[in-house]
Formats: sequence, structure tokens, C-alpha cells
Amino acid sequence: MASLLVALAGFVAVLLFIFGLKRMSSPVTATHGIIVAGWGMALAVLASFLYLADVQPAAEPHRAVNLLLAVVALAIGGAWAWRGGRKVAITDMPQMVALYNGMGGGSAAALAAVVLFERGGEGGSLLHQVVTVLGALIGSVSLAGSLVAWAKLDGRMKSAWRFKGQREFNLVVFVATLVLGGVTIASGDGALAWPLLFFVLALAFGVLMTLPIGGADMPVVISLYNAFTGLAVALEGFALQNPALMIAGMVVGSAGTLLTFLMAKAMNRSLANVLFSNFGEAAGGGQAVEGEMKAVDAGDAAVTMRYASSVIVVPGYGLAVAQAQAKLYEFVKLLQAAGVDVKFAIHPVAGRMPGHMNVLLAEAGVPYDMIYDMDDINDSFAATDVALVIGANDVVNPAARTDKSSPIYGMPILNVDQARQIYVVKRGKGRGYAGIENALFFQKNCDMVYGDALAVLNEMVQAVKALGE
Repeated sequence: MASLLVALAGFVAVLLFIFGLKRMSSPVTATHGIIVAGWGMALAVLASFLYLADVQPAAEPHRAVNLLLAVVALAIGGAWAWRGGRKVAITDMPQMVALYNGMGGGSAAALAAVVLFERGGEGGSLLHQVVTVLGALIGSVSLAGSLVAWAKLDGRMKSAWRFKGQREFNLVVFVATLVLGGVTIASGDGALAWPLLFFVLALAFGVLMTLPIGGADMPVVISLYNAFTGLAVALEGFALQNPALMIAGMVVGSAGTLLTFLMAKAMNRSLANVLFSNFGEAAGGGQAVEGEMKAVDAGDAAVTMRYASSVIVVPGYGLAVAQAQAKLYEFVKLLQAAGVDVKFAIHPVAGRMPGHMNVLLAEAGVPYDMIYDMDDINDSFAATDVALVIGANDVVNPAARTDKSSPIYGMPILNVDQARQIYVVKRGKGRGYAGIENALFFQKNCDMVYGDALAVLNEMVQAVKALGE
């Protein structure tokens, strides 16, 4: 009876997962989708306690202790997540996603470890043991790689770490990990040494795989490890004969895989290029940029936008760093009150994670119908009076269209350079992740407004308000 109830609960939970994921596809319904999927997860977790009603005789003496440990683990994990989720800054969301995703991969690896360390090597059929080892490998890589990604996003690891022959060395470690996985299955004697070495190498490979990847590629890497976590969970669900785990893992894995390839496509790069190139770390490349950057006062830029007919705002990571999204929307509302048509343009890889800018603007209360994806708004720049770029760099660099020698050539960009007037808010003259000068900043129709985005936007707000006094 208990098994039947668990199966039914798992089926309902999976339906909630799928429905919630569907709702997350639109910013309008995303919040409701997250809530629905959360209820699905809560149901799956609670249903898992029904397994205690039907345990093996050998496990009977440990039932009370295991129940206590499960409750304590849920209490600690839930309290930690609740506190962290409420207090985390929007700039730290990518780090939190990377960390929590790594925990998912680690959980899958831990489930696999229970089987692989089982006495006597009785981990089921050969197929189940192979699947278990693959799940353990992928989960361990996701855990270790996500932790490195978190360290890079959090600024604890300042740059990529590379050495001569790194790719070959990583390949050797990967092959050795697979061999140890095979030995673990073949030994079947319950020895701890082989599975222990297997997990050590699997974790090491996850670290080595992520160390050379530059900061510009972190959005793609996060999506990739999300897919890895889903795949690992699905494999362990198969090994444990748990349909809910299998289906939930496949949903997460397929969604993460699709997102990974979409992100790579948005950068006009293959996944192999993301994982094995030096993009994002090496400076230089591309044609020399002629001209000079022209600086203007924030108030003057604000007055120009006040009397414009149309303005397109392009947010970037600099906006998130400055925590200026609320002040930006205040400025936008002042422009709208003056009759200015204002839209927001979002590049797929703007920020540090997929959808980062959408979340940032939603937090400030920006209506969804003002936010446009790149493909939907790119043709509008040519007819726009002013484009306001805040903290974005490579995603608006016209060299991606015009300079075949540029590292970012071929990458789809926002057509900001086609606007009649452009204002770029930046802290300084630093380059983007690609390590090249942005040709946009040197155009005759582009002016630079230097300073922290929050301070600059505050000046813009005051300048527009002063016009009405």
C-alpha cells in the first residue's frame, strides 16, 4: 500500500513539475509556475516518508534513527534555504543558483555512493550498476564544477587557471575515472578503495573541467551543470527504480540542455568552444578602433531623453552591481509621464546567468510588456531617438557584425549603434569580458556618462524633475 501511495504521489508531483515549468516559460506566469513546482517538490518529499512503513527487516532497527536524521536534515536545509533566499542580493543570484545546482548533483552522487559502497557489491543488475556509476560521475562533476563556478562568480577565484597540456591532462583524468568506474562494477567484492578513488577522480575532473573557463562563459556553464544535475538525478532514479526521480531528472536535464545550446547560440559559439577555448580571458584581437570616447554630464543626457520621442534602455551587469534597477524605473516613469515611449531590450547572455536582467527588472516592478527580447526589438533601434546602455559591453559591440578578426565576430548583438543618439553609463573605460575595445563607444553618435549607475541615474532623475519645477 505504501509503495502505491508513493507512486501516486510521485506521479502527481511530476505533473506539477511539468506544469510549473510550462508556466515558467512566460514572465507573466513565472511566479505561479515556481509555486506550483514547489508544491510538487513538497509532495514528493513528504511522500518519501511513506517508505518507512514498508522497510526491509534488516532496516527495521534503524527506522527511528533514520526518520530523525531525515527530519533534522530537512529542517536545517529548509531553514538555510529560506534565510538565504530571502536575504540574497540580486547580484548574488547566479552564485546561489550555481551553489544549489551543485547540491543537486551532489545529492545524486550521494545516492549512487550508497549503492557503490554497499557491502558485497550487491548493487543490482549489471545495467543498474552501470547506470549508477554514470549518475555518480555526472553528479560529482556537476557538484565540483558548480562549486568552482560559484567561486568565480563570487569573486573568490579571480581568473581562469590554465597550464600547458591541460586538455590532454583532463582527458587522461576522465578516462581514468571511467576505468575506475568499470573496476568498481567488476570487482563486486565490497572493497572501498575502488569506489573511493572513483569519486575522488570524478570530483577532480569536475574541478579541472571548470577551472580554465572564462567568466564570460559562466551563464552557459551554469546551464550546462543544471543539465548535468538533471541527468544524474534521472539516472539514479532509474537505478533506484523511482519513477518520480527519473521523470523530474529528465525534465530538468532536457530543459537545461536546451537552455545551454540556446545560450551558446546566442554567443555564436559551439558548446565545445565554450568548454575548451580561452574566450573571456585573453585580451586583444580585432581591428584597432579609431576615434575617441566623449564624456557628457548625466543631467544633459537626461534632458535629451526627456525631450525625445522614443528611448530604448539596454541593461547589463553593471546595473545589477550598482543595485540601480529601482532608480532606473523611477527615471523611466518620469520619461513616460512626459510622453516618451520607453522600452527595455534584453540580450540573451546579458548578466551572469540566463534571465538575469529579466529578474532584475521584475524586482524593480517594470511591467513585462515593456521588456523585449533581442530578436523582437532589434529592428526598432534604427527608428529610436535615444538608446541608453547601462553596464553592458560586449553584447552591444558592433564589431561582432563588422570585424571578422574580432573574438566576438558573428555573435548576435543588440543593434544599439543604429540609434540616433546613444548614451552609455559605465564606471570607467574598462573592456568587456572579451578583452577588446567596444567600437560603439567611439562612434560620433555615442556619448559616455561615467560613474556608478545608481549615482548617475539619481542625477538623471533630479535633472528631469527640475524641468517640471
